[in-house]
Amino acid sequence: MPGAARASSVSVRDLRLAYGALTVLDRLSLDIAEGEFIVLLGPSGCGKSTLLNCVAGLLEITDGQIWIKGRNVTWEEPKDRGIGMVFQSYALYPQMTVRGNLAFGLRNAGLPKAEIETRIARAAEILQIEPLLERKPAALSGGQRQRVAIGRALVRDVDVFLFDEPLSNLDAKLRSELRVEIKRLHQQLRNTMIYVTHDQIEALTLADRIAVMRGGIIQQLADPKTIYNRPANLFVAGFIGSPAMTFLKGRIAERGGASFFEAGGAAIALDGYQGEVPPAGREVILGVRPEHVSVGAEGAPATVDIDEPMGSDSLLWLTFGGQSLSARAPAEHGFGRGEKVGLGFDISKASLFDPRSEQRL
Repeated sequence: MPGAARASSVSVRDLRLAYGALTVLDRLSLDIAEGEFIVLLGPSGCGKSTLLNCVAGLLEITDGQIWIKGRNVTWEEPKDRGIGMVFQSYALYPQMTVRGNLAFGLRNAGLPKAEIETRIARAAEILQIEPLLERKPAALSGGQRQRVAIGRALVRDVDVFLFDEPLSNLDAKLRSELRVEIKRLHQQLRNTMIYVTHDQIEALTLADRIAVMRGGIIQQLADPKTIYNRPANLFVAGFIGSPAMTFLKGRIAERGGASFFEAGGAAIALDGYQGEVPPAGREVILGVRPEHVSVGAEGAPATVDIDEPMGSDSLLWLTFGGQSLSARAPAEHGFGRGEKVGLGFDISKASLFDPRSEQRL
């Protein structure tokens, strides 16, 4: 059997989804390893939820195949795919207690009462919702309702969990708390999990690998550190990071056998760059994150525009080489508008991009 030898838990092969002349996903392939937590990340309309719904069997694909645990499930019903899905909306039955919501699908599947109770007790313990079992959804907070929604997938005892932006309806504090719980849940269960979000913090903190999507295409698939430190292109670099990466337009120069990035009369040495440095005269875009720029009395000259306190540190907005640049600085040092400072750059963490192809060099 073609899929038997593959180590993938979920394999999407040359998937195409089209509505008439509109192609939403075009020849997309993705292999997800057993027990892996993979995040589909991107802006609204990029195709991430569409891809998840194809894996779930909620959308009929135009072409390609979907394999789960070495089995071709392309034309199987969602209930037969061995998946549990958690949606953005809680979708709980309001007239039922938490226990009733957790038991509903299991009763319909014909499981014995004792088995149902065992699964509910296990899920309730893992998710810490044991005191809530006799309450109805109206008596629960948003975070508690989402735990129950996760529990409803958990009791099915499936191989693959699918999460479609499960935290987007919660406030920032609850999102942070449940993010930790989902991470803990994966570490405990070691099931394969596919998680859709537009929130880069969720992606960076949860994922083993991130698939950054745009226009139905995976722009980069890598672990969070690689995505953050070595983005494949300008889109990935600009989408990941808060505050965002600064992009400076300039060209490559050479002096004394050394390469420099030059822009508006300012120069940055490129010694230590982790990639290909183009020849002199080539136009490039230098991408650098605020935490990789140091501010002091010495270094490349810049002028402070705004000092934005962030609590543990400050975010400085500066003019450098006629362009805007952001840098992190210690919170205890206040900077005034118009103040002259020197900048140092960790070039080993910077990225050079081709302005035409937008690919990292």
